[in-house]
Order: sequence, then structure tokens, then C-alpha cells
Amino acid sequence: MSRIRVRPELLGLVLLTTTALTLTAQPPLAAAQQPLAAQPAATAAFTVEEQRLDRAVPQEILRRSGFDAVAPDFVRSLRGADSYAEAERTVVRSGARLWQRAVDRAQGRGPARGDLSRDDDRPLYWARLALTRELRQWQPEFGLSESGRTALLGKLERSSRGQDSMDFPARGAVKGVKRIVLTGFDPFTLDRDIRISNPSGATALALDGTVVRTAGGPARIEAAVFPVRWGDFADGTVERALRGPLSRADLFTTVSQGRVGRIDVERFNGAWRGGFGDNENVSETGLVPVADPASQPQWTTTSLPYRSIVATDTGRFPVYDNTSVTEIPAGGTAPVVRPDGPTPGSAARAGGGGDYLSNEIAYRATLLRDRLGLDVPGGHVHTPVLQFGAGNTDPATGAVTDPEFVQNRLDIIAQLRTIITVAAEAS
Repeated sequence: MSRIRVRPELLGLVLLTTTALTLTAQPPLAAAQQPLAAQPAATAAFTVEEQRLDRAVPQEILRRSGFDAVAPDFVRSLRGADSYAEAERTVVRSGARLWQRAVDRAQGRGPARGDLSRDDDRPLYWARLALTRELRQWQPEFGLSESGRTALLGKLERSSRGQDSMDFPARGAVKGVKRIVLTGFDPFTLDRDIRISNPSGATALALDGTVVRTAGGPARIEAAVFPVRWGDFADGTVERALRGPLSRADLFTTVSQGRVGRIDVERFNGAWRGGFGDNENVSETGLVPVADPASQPQWTTTSLPYRSIVATDTGRFPVYDNTSVTEIPAGGTAPVVRPDGPTPGSAARAGGGGDYLSNEIAYRATLLRDRLGLDVPGGHVHTPVLQFGAGNTDPATGAVTDPEFVQNRLDIIAQLRTIITVAAEAS
């Protein structure tokens, strides 16, 4: 597998692959509220994602959502931690609070604390990076090894993404309530347009912990958000987060942003990484790395009730059963597009959802389903690309939000809710 860094200045010239299809100055903080970055002992290097945090747009999004207070609160909490165990509790608690605050805001609970629409997923993304940046450079008096810091960062990531709070009763424990797992993604292609929102992440926030009413009874949704980083997927973040919830679920849907003006239920998922740069500007090309590669299939298949989903009027955007893949046929050497799915013995080069991380989460989740021997409907849905209004398309001069942008996101969320309801009824 090849691994290279993509130069940020080139990202704006690169079209999305088949999967990616798509300050103002702040007043100085009081000394007691200053981020740890201002403290002399801090020496840690920021990640590529964290470096974007100081740009005008992220700061505006944080300020206009009230999430600019999250990092200073986290700093004060860290200063009260006098042992590793206390630091661990602080990190997990702070991450969980951030996730719940984002969910509550999206679902209309509590004050909005700003003029950004409640459905906006971006405050969560940028606030999380503010927390990881503070934790990355924290220098506690009790001493913190780099392995200990890495472990704390992992706990912060999981708790602030809802990955460790997808709780369902065991099968049969609660009669008549179906259990649905849903996943979304962070914003991505931020060097092309740092204003970007991801409707799949917004959908996860809007639906986490909610109950949809189906003809067969109620169904509860538990949701989480995943990073757009190749390395996290190779390290098993999907399998760690989903193994337990999938084993108790009646339905699962991984969701990501896909093509313009349409929704796709992806029939086939391929075991191939196509190299498009992630949020750290890292590129990966090669076979999807999984445990027990000797038994790894080239393709996995959706078990979502795609016929019922496509046949139902679920909302504004047309919905397609997407069966197209790109493969190298058995005995061949060149990639071939197959509109009706893979042929026997072929090597994957792109699933219906392409060769980026949306295809990969679909591949990993359905492979996990198969390896656990679960007879549960599951697969991937691609949302339309979330677009800004007609007069707000230039990232260099455009506003961070506009009425059309908000309405597009609300329409996508509503249609995904309906699609999930249809899938639950048909399962």
C-alpha cells in the first residue's frame, strides 16, 4: 500500500473521486481562560486538521454557535486533574458533553447560543479539534507519557463522536422496539472550501437517540460520527465502535455525502483505497487493511431493502439503487466499469460508493456483519452534495451559511429520516 501526502495547494484543483463526489479578530482571553497553547510549557506540534482551526471561518462558526466556550472550559477541567486516572475521567466526560451538546442543539433542546441554524454539524467538528489541540500540548505536573497522551486523545475522539454511547438493550430485552445504528462523517475537502458541512454528520446529530414510528412499531436510532482519516480506519476505529452495536441492532446504515442532486443506495462495496487525500492531506492506495486478510473478500453487498427504499417517495431528491462498480476482471490487468455489479473472481477498484472512506466504512461495516454471522439489514446510503446558495459559491468571499444552504441540509436530513423509516418497515 502506498502512502503519500497530498499538497494542500493542489487539493483545490482535484475533483472528488468516485466516492468523494463531493475572523474577525477575537478579544484576548483572560489569563485564567487562556488556551494551553498560550502557556510556555506547550511544545506539541498540531495536526493538519488542528492547524486549520485558527483560520477565520472555523473561528466564526465556533463563535456563532456558542461552541467557542468549549475549549476554555476543557482547559479549566484539565487543570483540575492531578492524576492520570482523573485526566482520563475528565477527557471522557468532556468529550461526551461535547457530543451531547451538539445533539441537543441539533434536536432543539436548550438555548442555541448563537445565530447559526441548529442543524449545523460544523460546530462539533471544529470544537472537537479545539479540544484535541489543547490535550495534545497539555503538560500536567504528574507527568504524561506520549503513549498515555495518545490513549487520552483516543478516548476524547470516541466520546466526542458518540462512538461509545450507542447503547441498545440486548435482543429481546425490550419488546416491540427495533434498534437502528446510523453513522455519519466529519466535513472534508476543507482546503478546497473550509466552509464545508457534511449532511451525513448533520443527520447523525439530528437522529441520535430519536425514535421513528413505523408500521411495525417504534424504532430507536443510535448514531455516531467518524473521522475522514485513512489512518483511523486502518487502526480499526470502525470495528471497535460498531462491533457491539451491530450485534444488537435490527438495521444499520452508514451514511456519507455523495453525488450532486441524488441519493444512492450502494449495492456493492469494494476492498480498495483509491488514494484521494483525507483531512490530514494523506493519500492511501491499495487493498483495504483488515484483520485476517487471508479471508478478506474483494466485495461485500448491501442487505438494506433497496427495492422498497427506491420505490417509495421519500422526499425531494431522487433515490437510486446503484449497482455500478469498477473492477479488474479475473485474468485481466485493466480496470473496467461494470454497471451491474462485479463479475466472479474480479479485483475491486471501486464500489458503488467509489474508493474513498465512504466506500470503506460501508465495506468494513458489512464485512463485520458477515464475519459476525449477523442476519441484519445493513449497507450504505449516499446523500446529495450539500450546496451553498447560488450567490454564495466562492469560498474566498462567501458567507459561512445562507438560507438555501440551510434548507438543503434540512431537506437531506428529513429525507434520510424517511428512508430509515422505510427500511425499518421493510425489514
